[in-house]
Amino acid sequence: MNNQLFKIIWHTVTVLGIVATILFFIYGIQTELFYSEQALEDFLNQFGIWAPLFFVFFQFIQVVFPIVPGGIGCLGGILIFGPVMGLIYNYIGICLGSIVAFLIAKKYGDGVLTLLFKPKLRKRYRRWVGDKRFDMFFTFMIFFPLSPDDFLCYLAGTTKMSLTKFTIIILIGKPLPIAVYSFGLEIIFRYIVSFF
Repeated sequence: MNNQLFKIIWHTVTVLGIVATILFFIYGIQTELFYSEQALEDFLNQFGIWAPLFFVFFQFIQVVFPIVPGGIGCLGGILIFGPVMGLIYNYIGICLGSIVAFLIAKKYGDGVLTLLFKPKLRKRYRRWVGDKRFDMFFTFMIFFPLSPDDFLCYLAGTTKMSLTKFTIIILIGKPLPIAVYSFGLEIIFRYIVSFF
């Protein structure tokens, strides 16, 4: 019963998170937030020095509690903070979130995967857990931009992989997929916005 209630709450929060994200992007287009330096500066000035910290925390949270698709946060970082700082803030938040997700799974095991992820996704990757090549598989998947990174970080926590090895893989492997997501989605977004 508790698991069922948790899943209902989880799905509700996921839908609300996606709706909130869509509304923010509509707001950003209407206020020229994403293509006017002055509008962007005015928006960030509301938060002062806290703006980067809020964003890093958002990226951290969306990894630990994968409610909003990660690509949306990556795009937001680039649009709000520019290509360099946006990429850096994305990297910091996502790496911290990945490490915490790994530690949560280390402590609580498979139960966390059952609560947070769909059975189909768990079944697809479950066979790798007992495989001695898991570390190599995990490294490859972290470098691959289209892999389910959040899930894989939790999955790695259920294996014998050490925190040190996991952290090294994440710190080295994350820049490429984050850059691909960030800049790829920015190109698509700007192309779509050009029609409005």
